[in-house]
Amino acid sequence: MALSPSLARNNGNGSGPANGTVPVNGAAPAGQEPPGSGEGAAPAPRAVEVPAARPEAAPAAPAGRAEDPAEARRTAPATVRGRGRARRPSGRERHDEKITVYVSAEELMDLEHARLVLRGEHGLAVDRGRVVREAVAVVLADLEQRGEASILVRRLRGR
Repeated sequence: MALSPSLARNNGNGSGPANGTVPVNGAAPAGQEPPGSGEGAAPAPRAVEVPAARPEAAPAAPAGRAEDPAEARRTAPATVRGRGRARRPSGRERHDEKITVYVSAEELMDLEHARLVLRGEHGLAVDRGRVVREAVAVVLADLEQRGEASILVRRLRGR
């Protein structure tokens, strides 16, 4: 049976080991015999110890205010992944709101095809979400500008 992270960290009873490690696979802490390890007992599995989580690794939020995860991401220093070379910003924006839209397999393939055309023929590496956001913006602007004659009104009316 695998221990949940909270049980592994607390050794199952709320008190962590003194040496800062947590036994894995049901092994007893160093210097203690596991339960049922007397004569005639089956050999115990090999004990592997992993370091316990360090609570001081996470900075505390200022007193009187809970830290907002979105704010923490915006104010956290940027880290460079990879081989130590600086990376160019991708131009991707973070969005706080979300909707779910169900599409047919054919519509999804059309969207993916459009994304690949934008990348291959126009040099624009964008994700499907960006394509959808731009398409919605174009259609809504057309509705605002042309009203009854907009492509959205005509398509929804079947004309």
